[in-house]
Amino acid sequence: MSDAQINRLAGGAIDRSQSLKFSFDGKTYTGHPGDTLASALLANGVRLIGRSFKYHRPRGVLTAGSEEPNALVELRSGARQEPNTRATTAELFDGLEAQSQNRFPSLKYDLMAINDRFSNFLTAGFYYKTFMWPAAFWEKLYEPVIRKAAGLGSLSLQEDPDSYDKGFLHCDLLIIGGGPAGLAAALTAGRGGARVILADEDFALGGRLNAERFALGDQSGAEWAAQVRAELASLPSVRILTRTTVLGAFDHGIYSAVERVSDHLPLPPEGKPRQILWRIYTKRSLLCAGAIERPIAFENNDRPGIMLAGAMRAYANRWAVTPAQRVAVFTNNDDGHRSAQDLLAKGVDVAAMIDTRADAPRLADCEVLAGAQVINSKGWLGLTSIRVRLADGSERQIDCGALGVSGGWNPNVHLTCHQRGRPQWDASISAFVPGADGPKGLGIAGAANGDFSTAAALRTGHAQAAVLLGELGLKAPEIVLPQAEDAPVNLSPFWHVKHGKGRAWLDQQNDVTVKDVTLAHQENFRSVEHLKRYTTLGMATDQGKTSNIGGLAIMAELAGKSIPEVGTTIFRPPYTPVAMGAFGGRARGKNFHPVRETPSHKWAVEQGATFVETGNWLRAQWFTKPGETHWRQSVDREVGAVRSSVGVCDVTTLGKIDIQGSDAATFLNRVYANAFAKLAVGKTRYGLMLREDGIAMDDGTTARLSEHHFVMTTTTANAVGVYQHLEFVRQCLFPDLDVQLISTTEAWAQYAVAGPNSRALLQKVVDPEFDISNEGFEFMACREITICGGLRARLFRISFSGELAFEIAVPTRYGDALIRRIMAAGAEFGVTPYGTEALGVMRIEKGHAAGNELNGTTTALNLGMGRMVSKKKDSIGSTLSEREGLNTPDALMLVGLKPLDSAAPITAGAHLMSKGTPKDAAHDQGYVTSAAYSPILNSSIGLALLKRGGERMGETLTLTTPLTGADVDVEVVAPQFVDPKGDRLRA
Repeated sequence: MSDAQINRLAGGAIDRSQSLKFSFDGKTYTGHPGDTLASALLANGVRLIGRSFKYHRPRGVLTAGSEEPNALVELRSGARQEPNTRATTAELFDGLEAQSQNRFPSLKYDLMAINDRFSNFLTAGFYYKTFMWPAAFWEKLYEPVIRKAAGLGSLSLQEDPDSYDKGFLHCDLLIIGGGPAGLAAALTAGRGGARVILADEDFALGGRLNAERFALGDQSGAEWAAQVRAELASLPSVRILTRTTVLGAFDHGIYSAVERVSDHLPLPPEGKPRQILWRIYTKRSLLCAGAIERPIAFENNDRPGIMLAGAMRAYANRWAVTPAQRVAVFTNNDDGHRSAQDLLAKGVDVAAMIDTRADAPRLADCEVLAGAQVINSKGWLGLTSIRVRLADGSERQIDCGALGVSGGWNPNVHLTCHQRGRPQWDASISAFVPGADGPKGLGIAGAANGDFSTAAALRTGHAQAAVLLGELGLKAPEIVLPQAEDAPVNLSPFWHVKHGKGRAWLDQQNDVTVKDVTLAHQENFRSVEHLKRYTTLGMATDQGKTSNIGGLAIMAELAGKSIPEVGTTIFRPPYTPVAMGAFGGRARGKNFHPVRETPSHKWAVEQGATFVETGNWLRAQWFTKPGETHWRQSVDREVGAVRSSVGVCDVTTLGKIDIQGSDAATFLNRVYANAFAKLAVGKTRYGLMLREDGIAMDDGTTARLSEHHFVMTTTTANAVGVYQHLEFVRQCLFPDLDVQLISTTEAWAQYAVAGPNSRALLQKVVDPEFDISNEGFEFMACREITICGGLRARLFRISFSGELAFEIAVPTRYGDALIRRIMAAGAEFGVTPYGTEALGVMRIEKGHAAGNELNGTTTALNLGMGRMVSKKKDSIGSTLSEREGLNTPDALMLVGLKPLDSAAPITAGAHLMSKGTPKDAAHDQGYVTSAAYSPILNSSIGLALLKRGGERMGETLTLTTPLTGADVDVEVVAPQFVDPKGDRLRA
């Protein structure tokens, strides 16, 4: 273990009273609370942290924030291993494990660095020009090698043990960024009584105030930020979200944000998520996201130890760390001088200030090389020296372990682009600023709008908050802002050093160089969008936060244009990478798919039911009795019980739609293919619904409970789709009709009671004043009744099994009690619960079409329901159902199938072939849609769609299954296998 924090300075915002142990690549180091992983590694003298993506060049820390392109590591181990984490934002905690990534076998000795030797062959766009031949090499050689080399971090391939959550927040004003502008705005809005959310990605509010030495009034920047935070925390209308990154700006004032609730802890607290993905609804928003420093490109400017000067200043002031004991600074602006001054104040040896400007200001205690440029660097795994070209053309070597580079600052415009807003060029700061076409209701303040001084950030934060509050009808209070530095921007644009034949790096994660941009220009990929995709500039995980402007400037120079003439790409969500778990939230494992339980579920569990998923529902598939060792035994018993006595099945899952209004009958007449306008009160009718293209959509029954009140049932699978269709018809096609819809699927528990003794059973449940005899309650009748001494209910005489049957519905809260009452009342008849398998067997025996037949390709004609499509009225889909292509002489027709050998199975999906013809697609006669074993017929049976099926009764065909090679001879029969005349269901 190394306790020597050789680069630790005095001061800083770290807690030196505690030491935290952590490891990097198996070696143990120490740090302090308040450190990030990057600051702690730098304090311990670790500069080499990663390898670049393509060439595997050594890379170190470049920045101090979420814009970091280089210092990507894997955190933790085992199932909690997290790849591609920025060391610059990972908070240090005791026991933190970190591993470098994208290297083999080790970070120091990476064999993949051989790619750098072949860089002349791996230039921009090489992947468009190579791997083209020989063709056979792609799958056998090229693709495996590419896949092996692709990616940065690695996955543990174990289940993530942590939980994630999602939430919704509402506010008047969302303030994005907790720097000086954001704090001034939050103070203004909070005191004004607005509901405010202040979100910042850092764990400490203050932004750059925490990284600077200057004062605000008589306080340090960090002290003022802490004071404002304390006041904001005391205001009931203000919510502070630290460790929270606003990811994207969406329509209607909606923003997404991810809060890292427990990433800074070894383990999430019990019952707490690791991260929360927030969906924030706000009336107004204010972007105070600051600015990002940009580098200057020069030969070998990517060595570990070369970093942004502002980041070097932040590490010194906030974390009391220097990347090396002897450093230099390379700049084109006054802010670079500020970095050198702060480093000198911390006791760091600043070897030289290299300023591209001939009139660079002097600097006490440090040599200023005005009009000079850094032209190269040396050092294998870390910087050892730089080569400087002086103003007179001579060259000089300067020994140093770190170099701070400052090419100016770019306002953080990303969120303003998320709705296709285009940034505008501001020549005064040589950077793009937000355009006027950003998200509606979004204001911008501080450095994000190009106002770089602290005083300007405070002023604009207060002023913008006041404007936005005024738009909401709220009055902003006057607040006294502290005095702060108000230095102007003093910058001379300088993008890259023109020297040597080596490579100058722009995008350090994707290994994009000045030469790559030059090659793109030569090959006519000059549009900014083409440049991005041809070179991959800005396509890394940092979205080019530190590289885009440099690349655009070089393209502008090559094209002989200005930067605004060349233009810029825009950004898309998310602002920073997000863990996939955050997007998933709680929707994983059992919670990935919602589970809906029927009212009889608890009772069915008690009976030992086996359940099956039907959509979101869990339905009883069959009920196993003692001694039954195969599911077929249970299903055969259930079918036999229904056919011989009485059975009960929970059919609550069928869609139920309540339809009311004076035009309800007219509405149904238009959505159903068959007539409904004259359906009598107290009657139920089977209906077929068509899509607009004439294809069958769904079938079901609709009951007329009163003159203007109908109840429609749909198949379980199509319950939502049919309801959406009806709403579309009501709102868009026939808005003039007086009709209202509401889904009542969950409101009513419904049971099918079927079998010869079903009436006798229900007479013991239905209150005696209601006559349910065959004369008093005919087939297809419906009625609102009471049961069990006054409980309201609905009774329908409909049958899906082909037996005498009823469906009885009660409010859902009585569903469990009703099934128990039915079972008790039916004990003398041997009432048997049956599940979906027995239900399916009986519907096939009866020839009822279901989901397998209503498969999105069949018409009423195919299903044997062609006569149901009324010619006397217009309805949705009726006209297009008459298209010639849907009514050909050899159209598929629904038929029944029986094997000539009753022991032979019929398989759903098998194809029908005429005897003696080749078994190929050209001779295909149709296919089996549904199949089952019928215990009543002691044979397999099936429903099939057969060409000219109605004309081929009694014909023998061969049923072939290409997957298994099995052939079965079958006879074509009518689809109604049991009680074809319907005498049983009318009994």
